[in-house]
Amino acid sequence: MRTFEFLQTSIAGLTMLRPFFALDGRGWFSKPFEQSIFAAHGIELFPREELRSCSKKGVLRGLHFQRRCCQDKLVQVLSGAVFDVAVDLRKDSETFGQWEGFYLSAENRNILYIPKGFAHGFLALEDNTLFSYLCGERYDPESDGGIRWNDPQLSVSWPLERVEQVILSDKDAALPTLAEFLAQYGPLPAEGAP
Repeated sequence: MRTFEFLQTSIAGLTMLRPFFALDGRGWFSKPFEQSIFAAHGIELFPREELRSCSKKGVLRGLHFQRRCCQDKLVQVLSGAVFDVAVDLRKDSETFGQWEGFYLSAENRNILYIPKGFAHGFLALEDNTLFSYLCGERYDPESDGGIRWNDPQLSVSWPLERVEQVILSDKDAALPTLAEFLAQYGPLPAEGAP
């Protein structure tokens, strides 16, 4: 039986988790979230909504965020696999503009905690990839934002060799670069305040 593991990343606050997981002859049982355990590890997530998406292999969603009412979130793959990316856009952060990528899959069961003030996106590496987002704020369409997935300033190393083609929504294809976004709005508030 495996208990929760909290693994710090190279960006403060961005945390990889291995959830409680028990396997026996009947199958398995998992607990991906318990508020008191997370709080004991410095993560104060108060879920407001859960979202799910299902993606074909090669679908790239992101890099998304909210300008106001910033969302912190727990993300995990329920079936399939992704390369998941979080970009630090927090005002006054020492790692502003830096990104980190993670392989999340139904097989490895890893979960990523993304604090407020980050852009987030993923590349689906398998067909029928089911992705879950447990969010600390509701979706706010008026403050919906994003930056281009292939912005040369960010230089995200997407594993494009693992897909035949990248499939984008029209909205994601039209997102601004980081420099364009900053010129219009500035950095994101880490605490989600306007």
